[in-house]
Amino acid sequence: MSKISFSLFLAVIVLVCNNVEAQPLKLRPDAFPPVDDAKDAKSIQMATSVEQMASWDRYPTYGTYVAMMEQWANQYPELCNLDTIGESVNGRLILCMHIQGARDVPEAAQAPEFFYSSTMHGDEVTGYVMMLRLIDTLLRGYGNNPQYTNLVDNVAIYINPLSNPDGTYRGGNNSIYGAMRYNANYVDLNRNYPDPFGTQPLSEQQPENTAMIAYLNKHQFRLSANLHGGSEVMNYPWDSFTSYERPHPDRQWWIDVCKRFVDTSRMYSQSHFRDVNSVGYIEGGDWYVIPNGRQDYVNYYHNCHEMTMEISTDKTIDSELLPEYWRFLQHSFVNYIEEIFSVPSTAGIENAAATALDVFPNPAGDRLFVRGDYDGELRLYDVRGRELPIVKSGANCIDLSGLSRGLYLLRAGAQTAKIVKR
Repeated sequence: MSKISFSLFLAVIVLVCNNVEAQPLKLRPDAFPPVDDAKDAKSIQMATSVEQMASWDRYPTYGTYVAMMEQWANQYPELCNLDTIGESVNGRLILCMHIQGARDVPEAAQAPEFFYSSTMHGDEVTGYVMMLRLIDTLLRGYGNNPQYTNLVDNVAIYINPLSNPDGTYRGGNNSIYGAMRYNANYVDLNRNYPDPFGTQPLSEQQPENTAMIAYLNKHQFRLSANLHGGSEVMNYPWDSFTSYERPHPDRQWWIDVCKRFVDTSRMYSQSHFRDVNSVGYIEGGDWYVIPNGRQDYVNYYHNCHEMTMEISTDKTIDSELLPEYWRFLQHSFVNYIEEIFSVPSTAGIENAAATALDVFPNPAGDRLFVRGDYDGELRLYDVRGRELPIVKSGANCIDLSGLSRGLYLLRAGAQTAKIVKR
């Protein structure tokens, strides 16, 4: 080997070694680290009109999406109405379709509430189109398909197809090319919810999540699911812990629900839900632990059973593959709504129905007010069940300034309230 060749060889070795050493070792890595845009998409076709969505092999432009939602509301006024959850940072609408038959009879007010939402990570758009097609399927099938008719008559179904429109349409309203995980403020919305277990302080809450929390507070959802992409696995709570550290109290129920979802989908395609493990479902923290996630927030604060559905290995699949994904997911999506009739009475915390203390604001800053009469002496507990001293700054005002951020339980006899200290 010549001196020049040997020198070149040594230079290459040094360069490779330096590059290897420059890579930091990460413990508990985020399974889907943030990426700038949807570069995994090979073929994206956009629908610029509602008519072009008829074959469901395109992604809608933002204008087409809004037009679709408005058209359903106008076409099926007896079955659905269109809600606006709020607005994104850039003023795009966060829409939700409420589907429910026989809404003018007293029994309708007692129907359990179900919630689907998708694409809080803007580049994970398979669920976006799946939820649009689910709306269309339920409305068209009402009166023709007994299963759909029964669900629409007996469940108040809410579907939010796109919860991060700024991330999805980062490149403009006419294309999802260039979609990104974050919202317009470059914040990951799935790391931006109040953490039930106080593992990490919450930074400034984003408008999309503030609006979503307000919407959740308006309703009493019993079962929900949040759709993502980047893998194919049913992910049930908790996300903040491994199952060894703290299993969800309804763990076996979750396993049964996930198994039914995956088994149904595999009747139509055996190849899916296999990239994380062979069974196709996993407890959140056993996959990877995250703080400030939506799944744990909804379960803990709203007494609602919510899971995360990772439904496509690519975050942004080829638009021509969208009908194939619908083929193997359609029945699982519909059957999951029916699981609302088997939901355990609580999501792991005390049932707050008739025994709730009336407190505000919640989440709270330094002061918390208790409205009305309450049963007995007020007692305050942290998430580990330890009683804390209560400092009052008025007859019905509790001073929280000495507490760290996180979740607390306020009791008065049989009455309880879950308090979030910001």
